[in-house]
Amino acid sequence: MNIAISNTSEKPIYQQIFEQISAQIIKGEIEKGYILPPIRQAAKELRLSIITIKKAWEELERCGLIYTVTGKGCFVAELSSDEIRQKRDEMIMKQLVEDTSYYKSFGLTIDEIFELIKKVY
Repeated sequence: MNIAISNTSEKPIYQQIFEQISAQIIKGEIEKGYILPPIRQAAKELRLSIITIKKAWEELERCGLIYTVTGKGCFVAELSSDEIRQKRDEMIMKQLVEDTSYYKSFGLTIDEIFELIKKVY
């Protein structure tokens, strides 16, 4: 599990952690059944507050990517390929809705948005 925090990002740190771990789970870099480090341990290793890590773990659980076993820890959920693809698509759609609204606020057409995306990609 690799996490890189950007202190200059506009995204909250818990969101950065959530996005990086969820991407690693969806890409199969973190395997099913993997136990995430305890919240206190992760906070210590990343030099962050326990509250920040707790929020990231809660978001992962809310999305169904991990589950908690009381007294044992948080584990990566056993998801089928179809379930992983569905969760990936849901997360992407959520981000696309936000991004599209932002682009539209500048008056961009869909063709202009596609051209900008092609340049970045």
